[in-house]
Amino acid sequence: MSPHRHGVIVAGHLLVAAAASAQIQFVDQTSTRFPVQAEYTNQIGVADIDNDGDLDMCFANGQGYSSLGTLLKPRIYINNGAGVFADQTDTRVAGITGCFRTAEFGDVDRDGDVDLLLGQDYNRQMLLLINNGSGTFANETSTRIPTLGTSTARATFGDVDGDGDLDIALNNSGTSSRFGSGQPKLYMNDGTGKYIDGTSTRLPTGNISEQMDALFLDADGDYDLDLFIATRASTPNQSRLWLNNGSGVFATGANFPNDATSYAYDAGDIDNDGDLDLIGTNAGTSNQELLARNANGLGTSWTNISSSISPNPSVDDNDSKFIDIDNDGDYDLVIAVLGGTKRIYRNGGTGAFTQVTNIITASSDSSLDVKVADFDGDHRYDIVTGQGESGAFQNRIYMNNGAMDTLAPTIVRTEQVNPGAAIGATHPVRVTVRDAYTSHMGFHARAVTLRYGIGGVLSQSVPMVLTGNNLWRGVLPSQPRASTVSYSVRCVDASGNTGDGPMLTFVEPGTPPNPADLNNDGVVNGNDLTIVLAAWGTADPIADADNDGIVGGTDLTLILAAFGA
Repeated sequence: MSPHRHGVIVAGHLLVAAAASAQIQFVDQTSTRFPVQAEYTNQIGVADIDNDGDLDMCFANGQGYSSLGTLLKPRIYINNGAGVFADQTDTRVAGITGCFRTAEFGDVDRDGDVDLLLGQDYNRQMLLLINNGSGTFANETSTRIPTLGTSTARATFGDVDGDGDLDIALNNSGTSSRFGSGQPKLYMNDGTGKYIDGTSTRLPTGNISEQMDALFLDADGDYDLDLFIATRASTPNQSRLWLNNGSGVFATGANFPNDATSYAYDAGDIDNDGDLDLIGTNAGTSNQELLARNANGLGTSWTNISSSISPNPSVDDNDSKFIDIDNDGDYDLVIAVLGGTKRIYRNGGTGAFTQVTNIITASSDSSLDVKVADFDGDHRYDIVTGQGESGAFQNRIYMNNGAMDTLAPTIVRTEQVNPGAAIGATHPVRVTVRDAYTSHMGFHARAVTLRYGIGGVLSQSVPMVLTGNNLWRGVLPSQPRASTVSYSVRCVDASGNTGDGPMLTFVEPGTPPNPADLNNDGVVNGNDLTIVLAAWGTADPIADADNDGIVGGTDLTLILAAFGA
């Protein structure tokens, strides 16, 4: 049986580790897989844009570090299925230019394809582009997003109020640039992909200086999305963790370690204890990384364990992602470096990270963003970086030739249904899932499904949708009154590995239905009598009240005995 990803070390791990240190595992293949380009890239969005089963990219390009430069196109790269990309910007986002700092994909109108959110710097309007289903986008900003100039370093999707649609959190550092000061924003989805500003009633008030990141995560394990706002400023203007009350109203969380000069945060369970820990690039002492362990699993007590990263140099880093580089079930770490080779660290299994050298092709890029995913379908997770600020600005892709992913994704926790007294109601179910890498919008799963049935047999299923980071949501249809309902979550990851959660149960409210109420209208009357007489002598399953295979006198007797009930 294949071991699950939750903290299991597979046989041969030592051999894999030794091999990885002796050869380049992540090989720069930019020249054969990416178009040649030289544009200032701030961030990368990854998704299956055209619904063909592979992962494409959008590069959020924006010229100028501290002043507005030439407006650039958001580059769309389409995957041919084998990890070779073509620039199809001019046919898929025609006529769009700006100073884009962030690109995020999400299905805002719930039509089954991913739409594109583009956040801009220098007090410019954020854009919302709607997918036509085949990967061509229309600019529908004017009818879907409030008109407001923002200086945005990051915008991100998440369902904060549990209604099944994607809301938007975004950095807003005022009217000058992302290095100014302003109130972060929260836009609420009306269910159709149109947004209203919910900031004043849902977020703590007050300006925050130099906002660099907005990250949704379930910090306290209660199945809703909390919000982390990262700032480049120093104490007392440090980053904020805001906890969700379950309905999309946020309050300040306590006891997060002091940080400074942060560019990005990433969330992942580094010690396999079931909760999310946080890493802030450049956020620690003297521009080191800040590693914070979620000490109580409730998001209210955090321990600074930055010394668990060895070495943790004082250099200019801009982003990070967790990735299982050796298929041993724990999260390792990749750091995007400004002006040097990416640093990769191996996790010892308990959240202590040691750098592995000569594992990725050396470079001198100024990387501002890093993403991880399987781009060529070989069941290995590759690395992409976006370059800006200095250097040649050639975005790069590093292909993984190490161990394939053979470990099942982990269903960390599944929400228990408490049906209440309402008869006929549906039942939302939320679940936390983790796999071999992290991102703001989780990993790319083939499918997450909610399986259910009566009597312990999971005979039916409904799809679950990503609501942000590693949270998914599905809605279980109402089941027969007084029945015992079983349900379980199944996840199939990008490599085809299947992970199942525990089987949970609940009892639907109400009394068992009367078998004589043939039309299920709540009363036994002449309508039910008519059904029996019309089907007399047949095997009609609706009229066969006693299920003996024939509609006859026994069925008539049941109707008459219960008449009026």
